[in-house]
Amino acid sequence: MYAKTTAFEAEAQALAQVGKVFSHPARVAIIKFLAERQDCIVGDIAQEFSFLSRTTISQHLQELKQAGIIRGEIEGVKICYCLDMSRLAYLRGLFEQFFGDVIKINCNC
Repeated sequence: MYAKTTAFEAEAQALAQVGKVFSHPARVAIIKFLAERQDCIVGDIAQEFSFLSRTTISQHLQELKQAGIIRGEIEGVKICYCLDMSRLAYLRGLFEQFFGDVIKINCNC
């Protein structure tokens, strides 16, 4: 099925794309974990979420990395992940603008 996402504004596309990334509680939890630790090695993430397989965690990390929410740097045989604070600030601005505009409308239903 072809979705005509390109017909929408860039901001709407960006909000929808990041909304999809935030749609899984594991990815939300990983973001919170990285925020608390400030940086992390993938093994630490696997220990924190021991109920998830390493493969599943790797898939979630890949989704977050593709969305630009996290960065990963190779350190020897491990990858150190951290949040991309400039990207998060940009996304926060998008959401604040969106909700600010929606709230201003003041719907009576």
